[in-house]
Amino acid sequence: MSSIDTNQYLGAFLDEASDNLKGLDDLTLELEKDPEDMSVVNGIFRTAHTLKGMSATMGFQNMASLTHALEDRLDEARSGRYHLGEADVDMILQCLDIMQSMVDSIRAGDTDAKIDVSELVKSLRSFKDNQPKAVKKESEKKTITAKIEVKNDDSALHADLYESLMKEAYNSNSKAFSVNIELNETCLLKAARAYIIINRLEETGTIFKTEPSIESVENEDFENKFRVFLISKISKDEIKDILQRISEISAVNVDEIDISSVENTTNVAADANADYESSIAKDNNSSPLSSPATNLAVKQPANAKPQSAAGSHKSGNQTVRVDIGRLDKLMNLVGELVIGRARIERLVQEAHLREFDDPLSQLGRISSDIQELVTKLRMVPVSFIFDRFPRLIRDISKNLGKDVQLVLEGQDTELDRTVIDEIGDPMVHLIRNSLDHGIETPSERLAIGKPEKGTLKISAYQEGSGVIIEVQDDGKGINIEKVKKKAIEKGLLTTEEAQIMPDEEAIKIIFLPGFSLAASVTDLSGRGVGMDAVKTKVEALGGQFDVTSKLGVGTRVFVRLPLTLAIVLALLIKVGSEVYAMPLENVEETILVKKENVRTLNGTPATLLRGEVLSLWGLASSLGTPRDSNDRDEYPVVVVKTSRNRIGFIVDELIGQQEIVIKSLGKFLSKINGIGGATILGDGNVALILDVTSLSFGK
Repeated sequence: MSSIDTNQYLGAFLDEASDNLKGLDDLTLELEKDPEDMSVVNGIFRTAHTLKGMSATMGFQNMASLTHALEDRLDEARSGRYHLGEADVDMILQCLDIMQSMVDSIRAGDTDAKIDVSELVKSLRSFKDNQPKAVKKESEKKTITAKIEVKNDDSALHADLYESLMKEAYNSNSKAFSVNIELNETCLLKAARAYIIINRLEETGTIFKTEPSIESVENEDFENKFRVFLISKISKDEIKDILQRISEISAVNVDEIDISSVENTTNVAADANADYESSIAKDNNSSPLSSPATNLAVKQPANAKPQSAAGSHKSGNQTVRVDIGRLDKLMNLVGELVIGRARIERLVQEAHLREFDDPLSQLGRISSDIQELVTKLRMVPVSFIFDRFPRLIRDISKNLGKDVQLVLEGQDTELDRTVIDEIGDPMVHLIRNSLDHGIETPSERLAIGKPEKGTLKISAYQEGSGVIIEVQDDGKGINIEKVKKKAIEKGLLTTEEAQIMPDEEAIKIIFLPGFSLAASVTDLSGRGVGMDAVKTKVEALGGQFDVTSKLGVGTRVFVRLPLTLAIVLALLIKVGSEVYAMPLENVEETILVKKENVRTLNGTPATLLRGEVLSLWGLASSLGTPRDSNDRDEYPVVVVKTSRNRIGFIVDELIGQQEIVIKSLGKFLSKINGIGGATILGDGNVALILDVTSLSFGK
């Protein structure tokens, strides 16, 4: 057999492998809740089998051997010969972690060869020497010993497997099929073609068994025919239509297995065995794959006619994978389009060319639609990161000896892919903090009258032009007095300052670098980088971060994030001779403050805004730039809000709103305090984008 260049498929393999590992994670957590749920076991087996075939085809032998060993153990469980326990769940999760490490290694340009899996493979296979007996329900005490012998196939279809096949189809309100496939005599890569066929069938339902065995198919140890037992909700004509669309197939025969008598499965299986063995005996020279599946109690109306492929309805795949780099490039081009449109509009206004109004208006609508479409293309649901949390919480809570229930809400809420990628690690910090510092152990909760199981709720929802993510637990809350005491010990506060400091301000102390309430450094906390890292990252994304807590009740963390970081609506302002852009995400309103209404409060200028004190800060002094004039009757003020603070920035002129394209300043200028980037205006000049979070503290 000729070798295949697999490099061209590497990207698709990595994407599919990551998706499969995520699916295995979720299924394994479901299995932990109910190890007797065969539908979950079958799901894990099916996904592991797919991953094994993919990795073997791509030449990653360590991953293939590990998934093969895992598949063997699961196959024993789904056949009823082995009972999965807690140790098996831990071992499956350990396998998934190692496989994820392999995928990461391959993605980084290496291979899976450096990760030794021999001991784990040995452990997975050692269960055969000393395996516990499977637990049988009272109604299933009858042991079925009949066996369907299949020629040239070591893994014969036992009657109890046939019983499981029928029961699973019956319980899932699906249909059972026997699918016979015959490849062209001229097919050179039979294993590759069979893999495509099996993979396509897996998309329609659950593959219960193949004849010959899947190992024989992968090794091309079969003639041109093989059979697949399938459970699916679609019709046999749809299955046939799907397979007929695959090239190098000479014949397809799909028969539906009768599951109407599933309540008397034992008799059905025994009869099926007898019929099948009889049919085998009639023609010992025939291939087992050519034996009609009607012997397995197949429904075949006498007047049935095969439906043509053209007459059947099939909905094709409506999605396509696109490299994120291409979307980034497309977004940059759209940004250039927005800049070019703004420049043309400015030139037309200056030249007073009225005849260009209609074409420019049309261009504006088209470019706005393109911009909106590209922005939506980059949007992904927050489930992209939320889906990691069940496994994370399971591992951490088990390590801490705590019982935690996770509640997820708003997983369909969408954010820009760039924001999603950046917010993952801060969310992990918040979860670890809640589990380690917040939620108590079961005994502690029972002692204070709380439910034994703690609750961690993570929710996301859209509000205005941003997305809110909340992390809330029902733990012990933040002990404000303990925070103040620790701050005094570290020299961050004096005793007098601590006594008069409001609780809202005291909570902010936990955001300081190096501050931690943990008594000792552990794998989870104690280094003082948790909340500080979260706050820094959120504010770097142009978001807002806030924490509220009540002692003995719990803690709520509030994170507000912009929908996108590429093109935003901004307020253009003028300070001195320079024009600056301030994202509207941070702007509450703009006002004019008369000179006589400005007062000094604790050395800081302030004014009354609808009965509330509003601190005023000269934006020119923050930026270190001269103002046009300090003596005027009224001052333009931009009111912004960060966390719980509302501050008014005094500017020289309010220019107006405009869509801006955010451009990075590069690694050498990215650390400038108060500056979050730059943009190109309609006149071709560069305007700096202000980071109001750092400006609001007067830095």
